[in-house]
Amino acid sequence: LCAAYSVDGGRSWQAVELAVHLHSSLITCGGIVEWREEGQTRYLLPAHSNSARHNPMGRREQFLLESDNLIEWRLASYIPRPEAVFMHEGNIALGERAGELKMVERTAQSGSGGVALDPPLAHSSVSDDGGRSWSLGQPEPELHNTVSKAYYGADSLGRHVYVYNNGPAWLRMELCYKVQELNGHWGQEQVFYDAGVHNSYPTLLEYAPGQFYAWEKKVRQGALE
Repeated sequence: LCAAYSVDGGRSWQAVELAVHLHSSLITCGGIVEWREEGQTRYLLPAHSNSARHNPMGRREQFLLESDNLIEWRLASYIPRPEAVFMHEGNIALGERAGELKMVERTAQSGSGGVALDPPLAHSSVSDDGGRSWSLGQPEPELHNTVSKAYYGADSLGRHVYVYNNGPAWLRMELCYKVQELNGHWGQEQVFYDAGVHNSYPTLLEYAPGQFYAWEKKVRQGALE
């Protein structure tokens, strides 16, 4: 992990050395979530390892890092998964019940080298103890995923948002989204962005209630934007 901080509104940055008390490769595509308990703040960051990609003795596991100060990070928990499913690139948000955290993960067939599940669905896990333990990953019937990072988060109105690539595995052209209202039901699929170019890895930042800035990786005629 690496980090930087700014004292002038982002006009300049200073690198910060982090300590990670975990001997593992780290891949993270999700933001940090603040969790308050007993008057203290814990910072939670989902990450995963994929050392098995180049090492037959390696691992593919989703896990959670935690910190009290954003400088020192330690392992909080591993996320249990079905043996046949590689869950990774998870995003965390406050869950659907009070005191609950929920993580939604990108999926692939375990050991397949990147083959989508059948049916191609994201998986999710929940925690009711601040991320120290998690339920076994389960398919999300309403959330499409074909081996591509998706954004999952909650807005200040209490709704959940899911932004994802809709299409065959690895095509990653059209981005779509769904909104889960307060009644727990996911709405219909809507087009988020479609311009006939490669789009992937969406990230959202809420700037007003229910309003977001969005970033995604685009490739147009071989150029990365």
